[in-house]
Amino acid sequence: MISKATLILPLALAATLAGCGPATQDPTPQDPMPVPHLTPPVSQDGALEAREPDTCHAIDYASALGQPAAIIPTLGITQPINVVEWRGIEPQEYNAQRIVFRLDASGNIFNIDCG
Repeated sequence: MISKATLILPLALAATLAGCGPATQDPTPQDPMPVPHLTPPVSQDGALEAREPDTCHAIDYASALGQPAAIIPTLGITQPINVVEWRGIEPQEYNAQRIVFRLDASGNIFNIDCG
């Protein structure tokens, strides 16, 4: 004859292991949208690389904040520029005359600074 403990043990074990599966994740995680802003000029006295504050005149293009990246060619900029996609890679060499436009996940300009 089969005891109750023999029948209950496999059921209890199965119920316990059912909760041990992998945690479910949202298949499309949403990144928070960045707030458009101008990066304030940086002064790094004694740093490895001296950076001059706003030598590229990024403040002149503040009206482009929040606009789609397609507006950049219409700004009439004659100096070097760099457009950085959301979570994109940008060059690590510093160019005080280069204007850097950073885009959010939707392709809109959320930051403008020199570099």
